[in-house]
Amino acid sequence: MDLQSIELRNLEIQDYQELKKSMKSAYTDMDEDYWDANSIKKLIKIFPEGQICVTVNDVVVGCALAIVVDYKKYGDNHTYKQITGNSTFKTHDDKGDVLYGIDIFVHPNYRGLRLARRLYEARKALCEKMNLKSIIAGGRIPNYQKHQNELTPRQYIDKVRYKEIYDPTLSFQLANDFHVRKVLRNYLPEDSRSKGFATLIEWNNVYYEELSSVINHKTTVRIGLVQWQMRPYNNISELMKHAEYFIDAVSAYQSDFILFPELFNTPLMADLNHLDAAQAMRGLAKYTQPIVEEFSKLAVSYNVNIIAGSMPKIDEDSLYNATYLFRRNGSMEESYKIHPTPSEINSWGMRGGSEVRAFDTDAGKIGILICYDVEFPELSRILAMQDMQILFVPFLTDTQNGYNRVKFCAQARAVENECYVAIAGCVGNLPNVNNMEISYAQSAVYTPSDFGFPTNGIQSEATANSEMIVIADVDLSLLDKLHEYGSVQNLKDRRSDLYSISYNGKKI
Repeated sequence: MDLQSIELRNLEIQDYQELKKSMKSAYTDMDEDYWDANSIKKLIKIFPEGQICVTVNDVVVGCALAIVVDYKKYGDNHTYKQITGNSTFKTHDDKGDVLYGIDIFVHPNYRGLRLARRLYEARKALCEKMNLKSIIAGGRIPNYQKHQNELTPRQYIDKVRYKEIYDPTLSFQLANDFHVRKVLRNYLPEDSRSKGFATLIEWNNVYYEELSSVINHKTTVRIGLVQWQMRPYNNISELMKHAEYFIDAVSAYQSDFILFPELFNTPLMADLNHLDAAQAMRGLAKYTQPIVEEFSKLAVSYNVNIIAGSMPKIDEDSLYNATYLFRRNGSMEESYKIHPTPSEINSWGMRGGSEVRAFDTDAGKIGILICYDVEFPELSRILAMQDMQILFVPFLTDTQNGYNRVKFCAQARAVENECYVAIAGCVGNLPNVNNMEISYAQSAVYTPSDFGFPTNGIQSEATANSEMIVIADVDLSLLDKLHEYGSVQNLKDRRSDLYSISYNGKKI
């Protein structure tokens, strides 16, 4: 075959005679007529962008035909006649949300050139350009006739998926990122090779945006981390002046978030050394509310979302390690550390919280886990199932061993939950504060490990044990792409038929 040129373009009515030859050759096994000229003319008139052909040496050898539908009107139990309006295409809706594939074929003499793949890719590009939710189609399973006596359609599809059986249509669709939503009965009764069955296949547009959320929707988010030097403060005012310095610096870079470390306010315990450890921590908790009020004001005035590390809090006479999200619109969220460390329990009498919740912000959906909590993979998985995109981890570790536990687990959470993880810790020494003598940290922003992300999974990191800020940009749209097309897809590939996580009695 002399291949001089291959071109992908929109179908035109003058292509019909060449199109007809390819259709007749492609569908010799179908008990139905090929598309007539009036049908093709009608499709080109109502939706010219959706009718795509591929030419070889200027001859039409393949085609993909499509309409746009308001999918909720038809649901998952439709037939081919219903979705096409009995081939009148009155079901086409310019304001619909799904690109519906009504036909795709390539002349048998030109198969093996990956022309069908080009047609599929063109459909995907059109779906993204039109901001449609997905591509949906009813797919044939032409080799099912060979297995109808020993396999149900669902069993057949499962074997095709695991490559135990080859199906010329379904195997190709699965290889092109489509998934099977369900089995359709009597979708095309005349399709004798598929025995009237079809697969309802779907390709999801990960870039789809609800119209109501297009305005102010951020994809690139800037994160600021504060690697906080432990030093003496005489009062809350001195502490907050230092905190405001960092907020001012980070906001000057138009950051969306600033993260402070766990228990960054413990230098204020210097005046409580005469108390035992548990009483001193409860004494420190009395400073939490005034600090909360100050952070709330700073978030608004500096136009940045603040994760204020963590601070001790007394709730109904019990002591908790609390973290706070201060949104730049003035609202606030509170969350407790779930797993106090053994020393926090033994020295301070801290209790663990009981709620794991992701928070909506104007720069993505976030989760917050305090230090030790990141070492429990179930917690971040619960947040991931709530669509968390960025996990913030304020921490406080005294030794490099302790720090590495946080670091390695944080990196694992980024991989297994397909999200970004930002950690920030305290550095330096506090010789005049009991139980807070030394701190070790290297704050960082971690990423998943796949194409599009840094090869080492580190977006940015601080110099170890030096007071500084880290500014890093993360692209949330890369997470959407990863969920659908990653080399591995941890969230999708979980064997929920074999194991699961329960949260407050509910399986997730």
